[in-house]
Amino acid sequence: MNKNKTVSAAPQVLPALPYADSALAPVISANTIGFHYGKHHKGYVDNLNKLAAGTEFAELTLEEIIAATAGKADKAAIFNNASQAWNHAFYWRSLAPKGGGKPPAALQKKIAAAFGTLEACKKELAAAATTQFGSGWAWLALDGGKLKVVKTGNADSPLTMGLKPLLTIDVWEHAYYLDYQNRRADYVGAVLDTLINWEFAAENLG
Repeated sequence: MNKNKTVSAAPQVLPALPYADSALAPVISANTIGFHYGKHHKGYVDNLNKLAAGTEFAELTLEEIIAATAGKADKAAIFNNASQAWNHAFYWRSLAPKGGGKPPAALQKKIAAAFGTLEACKKELAAAATTQFGSGWAWLALDGGKLKVVKTGNADSPLTMGLKPLLTIDVWEHAYYLDYQNRRADYVGAVLDTLINWEFAAENLG
């Protein structure tokens, strides 16, 4: 089974958080989780179900919907809601209450080959996350056999770029504004130091 498949066939359901809504505090508050997961993420799932009802997308997985609608202007609303539902489910798993620290050996080896050091990898992720103009995402992804950092705007993801996502950081304002206001860099730094789930990324190496 593809470990990246976080939501099953339609009607799409909101996947449970992998931890309590207060588990990421103080870096990400329960208040932020309540709005981000309970309103925004849920909203994408609900909107997708409404848009897909009675169409050829009604019984497809999120990945299948994303693949079928990416780059198609007339399917933009379905793509945006499907991709955002997928991105958010992936983001929650990219975080862990006792994250940070050192990656598992296999991932560490890949990081060393691509970036030299873990700190260099984190620095590149932080740069991608802080320089993404407007809403979007920073990703650690696998390009063939090599790791790379990419950033995407709005609902886009490495799935539409032929890359395999390993982890992500959400830099839409709703991900951090209640806790950090305009201090995106503080949010990103805290996530990378204490919440980022290297174990999840290692699992996604396959």
